[in-house]
Amino acid sequence: MNLSFFDQFTSPHLLGIPLVLISMLFPTLLLPSPTNRWVTNRLSTIQLWFIHLTTKQLMLPLNKGGHKWALILTSLMLLLLMINLLGLLPYTFTPTTQLSMNMALAFPLWLATLLTGLRNQPTLSLGHLLPEGTPTPLIPALILIETISLLIRPLALGVRLTANLTAGHLLIQLISTATTALLPILPTVSILTTLILLLLTILEIAVAMIQAYVFVLLLSLYLQENI
Repeated sequence: MNLSFFDQFTSPHLLGIPLVLISMLFPTLLLPSPTNRWVTNRLSTIQLWFIHLTTKQLMLPLNKGGHKWALILTSLMLLLLMINLLGLLPYTFTPTTQLSMNMALAFPLWLATLLTGLRNQPTLSLGHLLPEGTPTPLIPALILIETISLLIRPLALGVRLTANLTAGHLLIQLISTATTALLPILPTVSILTTLILLLLTILEIAVAMIQAYVFVLLLSLYLQENI
């Protein structure tokens, strides 16, 4: 029974075809078709408004030099949002529940922000490792602590996203299993757990969107420290 709860984190197959590949094709239906007009319908208007709003919020902490990262950060935000929401569909799984994928996204981007700071302003970037006014005996310990906290940032990004999505999916799995098991025995309790499951699903949709935003927002804050 314990193993079956974690089976949802493996990609399901039908006739040897990974179903997640089919579900990844669904968002292409939302993409507007090429046209000579700027805005074709209400759907494309909503898409442009959402992308503009997302880009504006992500660029708020950054100065003008960081705006060249707008395309990367906005694309990453939309990618994570799409993947997280797709994982809530039936017969799919969430790729962002895999720590390997999250680390593959977090580590290169964090390293890019760090190398950007070391290239453009090496003195200021290295100065973050030692706060001003530190007593001399504490200098080695503080440098070690700040270095560890700096190196642990990509791990924190990946683990945060993985843990939040995994916990939500496991809760949904547990409550749905309890609802099915209680239906022939205690129908009233089963109805109550169904309501709880509905509320939890709404909460998980919110978590999927918030975690995608938090992931990219933290990257933009790391970038601001180095530009």
